[in-house]
Amino acid sequence: MHYVYILESLSVPGPYYIGSTDNLRQRVRQHQADVDAHAAKYRPWKLKTYLAFEQKVTSVRFERYLKSGSGRA
Repeated sequence: MHYVYILESLSVPGPYYIGSTDNLRQRVRQHQADVDAHAAKYRPWKLKTYLAFEQKVTSVRFERYLKSGSGRA
């Protein structure tokens, strides 16, 4: 399975992080462990929601949509 996920910052109101992965638990742990420099300044994160897709291409397209102007609206 391939996942698109949305993380919400608990320390700073407002910031969200949108990403995709094939191992959701490991990726959320990486965000909490300060691996990603961009996401580190908004730690800790809460997993707001995630969606599972069978095909990676579908998950990547949906992630791009969420990051686009239409997806953010």
